[in-house]
Amino acid sequence: MDRKFVEFRLGSSDISAVRFGISPGHELVHAVRTILRPQSAPLHWGWFRGLQSRPTEAFRLMAVISGAEGYMPDFLTATPSGDMTPQEEAERLREVPDERLQFDLQKMVLRSTGARQQEIRDLIAAPEHARKVIVAAWQEVWDALLAPVWPQMLRLLRADISVRARRSSDTGLAEMASTLHSTVAWADEIVRVEMRRHEEVVDCGGTGLVLVPSVMMATRGCAVLTERPAQPTIFYPAHGVSETWHRDGADALAALTALLGATRARLVLELQQPLSTSECAALTDLAVSTASHHLTVLRDAGLIDSRRNGVRVLHTRTPLGEALAGVG
Repeated sequence: MDRKFVEFRLGSSDISAVRFGISPGHELVHAVRTILRPQSAPLHWGWFRGLQSRPTEAFRLMAVISGAEGYMPDFLTATPSGDMTPQEEAERLREVPDERLQFDLQKMVLRSTGARQQEIRDLIAAPEHARKVIVAAWQEVWDALLAPVWPQMLRLLRADISVRARRSSDTGLAEMASTLHSTVAWADEIVRVEMRRHEEVVDCGGTGLVLVPSVMMATRGCAVLTERPAQPTIFYPAHGVSETWHRDGADALAALTALLGATRARLVLELQQPLSTSECAALTDLAVSTASHHLTVLRDAGLIDSRRNGVRVLHTRTPLGEALAGVG
């Protein structure tokens, strides 16, 4: 079988505009797909078993428009940004133009048959009604499936972005991008993403490229957004997703405390962004000298990295520290 690639071609202005984002909509579609095909997502079985409720009609509608795999309507993911909240994603969904909604749903018509195909055709024929019922279903399914675990997901997503940003600073954008996934490579100002079915050449046109980690998507490959007005985007599996990712912070703290002791466990969990020694001391209610001692132990163990920034020393988790912090 011939290999297929989507190529993102970057000019100098694109390279300076490469950035990270978070997409609640992308996560929700993959949560729906996980329930439709749980055998494909063993890392999410614990989350799946712990669901308190599964909305029937709302879930059914989301499954109809998103499908079990492959292409999903682009309007469900908007343009990811680094601080996008579920509320902002839902608000953007309310503002999707009729033409965009109809265009994306028409692609789903081509990927469906029978009663499902006819239901999508009916949505296309009445876009104002379609937008209203899709937004309502999105919100209901979000509240049932992901709202209870969004804090855990957000911690993993931000931790991944932190690791990638540090790697980019240390080794350069091309090296960092090549570690997103085995299907991604960056060479000669071209980012190539190997795909199962789709191939395309995308000129980013000075708008840059958005890199979006995902907790819920399958680990076998990446996904892309290529059509305007969406920003050129690569979705990739996030670091640190284990079968216990859905457990809350108290579980993570308890597990790390048993391994590292209470103070060092708390420091590892707090360092999801760069913090100074005095900030670490304040967060853990320690003297600065005591906090410095614990940070030194964690650094010697390879769990944190410390770098001088002006008059301050900033501490962040290493990839090993990120993996330990992901036990929750």
